[in-house]
Amino acid sequence: MEKRKLRINGHSHLLPYPEQIPQFMKDKGIFWVDKDRKFMLQKDWSRPVTDSSFFLDEKLEWMEHFKIDHAVVLNLSQLYGNGLRLEEMKQALRFQNDFNARVQHDNPGKFTCGFVVHPGFVRGALWEIERCVEVLGMRLLCLPTHYMDTIGTWRCIFDEENEPIFELADKYNLAVEIHPYDGEKFIKLQNTSWRFHLIWMLAQCADAYHFLTLNGYYDKYPNMRVCFAHGGQLAQMNLGRRIQGFDGRPDLFEGKSHPRKAVGHKNIFFDTLVHDTGSLDLLIKNQGSKQVLIGLDDPYPLGEMESEIQSSYPGKILDLAIERNIINEQEKDEIWENNVLQWLFGDDKKGKKDLVSKILQ
Repeated sequence: MEKRKLRINGHSHLLPYPEQIPQFMKDKGIFWVDKDRKFMLQKDWSRPVTDSSFFLDEKLEWMEHFKIDHAVVLNLSQLYGNGLRLEEMKQALRFQNDFNARVQHDNPGKFTCGFVVHPGFVRGALWEIERCVEVLGMRLLCLPTHYMDTIGTWRCIFDEENEPIFELADKYNLAVEIHPYDGEKFIKLQNTSWRFHLIWMLAQCADAYHFLTLNGYYDKYPNMRVCFAHGGQLAQMNLGRRIQGFDGRPDLFEGKSHPRKAVGHKNIFFDTLVHDTGSLDLLIKNQGSKQVLIGLDDPYPLGEMESEIQSSYPGKILDLAIERNIINEQEKDEIWENNVLQWLFGDDKKGKKDLVSKILQ
């Protein structure tokens, strides 16, 4: 009997219930959720909880309703740990990773969960990667596009100082998610009109893609597969400018890899969360459909959520792409399943088979 087609969401988020968050997180102003589950909070910051599916039981109901078989749960962007004291950062990230590990352990057919490390402390990051992989059984490393180092300087994640992290990711055959956040902390503009989420997050992804490709890490670490959140949207529009810059000023790129070499590379993926078919068309024309995987970014309001105001629902952009002949039905099925599995497991056929078996149980 032919296996049914799966719908695996490659970009999802999950909040702990308020009672699951340790008291020290609230005492230190690091992160918490109010008891009524209406707001997520940090010191001098709050954001409304816009959908009940931020939480586990409600998420499972939401997935059932929209026929989503499995979801890849990333870390919460608020828990990258930038600007925290060392011990506070370690405890906060440990909480996030243990929480995600428990969700995955208890719901193996429903969730593959990521873990996060702070690149500013490379040795500690390596220890945490080893713990999460070997003890907790996790295989998705979540990294920010940018981070604050130990002297307060903001750096791109694909800085050469972080090569030990990529070496270990390569050793463990890890999938890596690159996600933007904290732009308002180092881009000196007033935080108005949601500009950091609507514009600068996409620029942060483009900047990280710039240095991944220039440093040739897709070849140097062939067992590490990187996915850029939000389609790496500005990276697609920006490709020609980067190529012309590389060719026109070779003196600025001595020892670097040409941008063209990375285009469509089998170990560089992008999710579908670009919000319009014109952008999706460009993404697929640039990178090829096999490098694109579904990402709903649920349950955030910039994700593909059910919304009359936004005229949206989970998977809508792929339905529109079919209507406009951007992809065919086979490519749509691959974006929902095969491509997500390829990002997560690469050439590990047993890993893919085991996860599919858990989903189908």
